[in-house]
Amino acid sequence: MEQILAVKIGCLAGLLLLTLLCGLIPAQIKWFHMNMARGKHRRILSFIGCFAAGVFLGACIMHMVADALRDIETEIGKRRHAESARYKVNSTYTSTDNDSELYPYGELIISLGFFLVFFIESLVLHCCPQAVHSHGSQENHEDHKELPPSHSSFRAFILFLSLSFHSIFEGLAIGVQKETTDTIQLCLAVLIHKAIMSFSLSLKLVQSSTKLQWRILYLVVFALMSPTGISIGIGVSLSNGDGSGLAQAVLEGVSAGTFLYVTFLEILPYELGSHESPLTKFLFISLGFSIMAVIAIWA
Repeated sequence: MEQILAVKIGCLAGLLLLTLLCGLIPAQIKWFHMNMARGKHRRILSFIGCFAAGVFLGACIMHMVADALRDIETEIGKRRHAESARYKVNSTYTSTDNDSELYPYGELIISLGFFLVFFIESLVLHCCPQAVHSHGSQENHEDHKELPPSHSSFRAFILFLSLSFHSIFEGLAIGVQKETTDTIQLCLAVLIHKAIMSFSLSLKLVQSSTKLQWRILYLVVFALMSPTGISIGIGVSLSNGDGSGLAQAVLEGVSAGTFLYVTFLEILPYELGSHESPLTKFLFISLGFSIMAVIAIWA
């Protein structure tokens, strides 16, 4: 027990430091600021942005949506099994049960997360049209001319929020592991995943002209999420409790839905709307997606 606890604490510290380091690179180095780039420099940044878009697309489909669907179906299956064990199954009950198995509850919950962000943004635009574009953004009108209307700091905030929420569950998965080997293997996969995600998130915050102090705050909070999840998981494993639950699965599904919204209505349209070669953009987006797909083998 002492050995695996030490490994988990090491994973906690490693995730915190690596996430902060990778996030601070584009946040602090002016070379990554799109509004200052011209010519070849701008094309390179655009291709890096396409790679980041592919990372987000892969994380969305291969990690967040896949994890949410699996966990929701697992929890529904547990409760269905518990009910069938508590009561004698008759023909009527079996028919209803079979019908309920066909209903896509996971997809419904993810869709609710999607429409939640859609509703909030629509409401904000209706009540205060300027709020979406001024939230946390720098007061530099020349910078905003470089950005399409949809590329707002509001959506950058939603991106940060959904990624942070998902990171808690990634950390929780590490914290509840029972074997040292499994803990190390999962931690290495999450380390690679978080490093790439932190860099990509920071790049998007820079592109949305989010103020420096907000960028740093977002990155620090994001870096703390996985260690927080590991700490919760350690507490659960020490108390012999269960780290999963229907409420957790539902929240994870809603988080996946919010990330789905930002990925397809914010990140991809922004990158595909640039003037660089469409084929080259496709290759960089595919590369980012492929890396996330490979990491999904272990994570």
